Amino acid sequence: MGLPAFPVKKILVLLILLVVPGSVYYLLKAKGENRYRPLAIYGPKQPASTFHTKRGKQIRDTLYHQIRDFTLLNQNADSAKFPADSSQITVINFFFSRCPTFCSSMNREMARVAKINKGNRLLRFLSISVDAEYDRPDVLKAYSEKYVSENEKWDFLTGNKNEIFRLAKEDFLVDAFQDTTKKVNFIHSPMIILIDSQKRIRGYYNSTGGNDKMNLLTDEIRVLIAEELRNVKDR
Repeated sequence: MGLPAFPVKKILVLLILLVVPGSVYYLLKAKGENRYRPLAIYGPKQPASTFHTKRGKQIRDTLYHQIRDFTLLNQNADSAKFPADSSQITVINFFFSRCPTFCSSMNREMARVAKINKGNRLLRFLSISVDAEYDRPDVLKAYSEKYVSENEKWDFLTGNKNEIFRLAKEDFLVDAFQDTTKKVNFIHSPMIILIDSQKRIRGYYNSTGGNDKMNLLTDEIRVLIAEELRNVKDR
């Protein structure tokens, strides 16, 4: 007398009951750590003389490009330092108040992101004028009033023209210079730049790219905050 037939459906159900719980456990145990994709780090880099250990292997550390410390004047004629706080993330752009092109729309986009993050203590916003000789603190005070209401942690900065051009080019790796062929014109980048607490560039976002680019900035601010909080926890 032959063995009774075992329905294929029952075999599949049995396999699922045996295999799936183990697979889920493995994924939660082995993969359950924060596996979000970290943001890129922009700028030149070079190997360091130090190492760290990962999965039992020694890996050489990397020296990344960092923004130098600087101090400029804000719209209240107060000194504003970068970095103001070693744990802060900074969102930065370059503009000028007499800009005939995209500066207004760029700062409106900054304002939208600033408003979303109004209560975030880890985040700071800086807008640096490339027309430093005209954009004195009193000019910036009037210009900034329609924007800073969205976020009190937003400074509009001015200072030495050559220092600002140098900061843009050498530190933030964007264009900023005066077009001497015209009476009032400065060439500068439309990029909004995301800087982490270690003064490294973590993202460029084209302010003329529409809502998608600004939504990406908002999302990547959250990713960077998660990274910063995790780094603090791991110390």
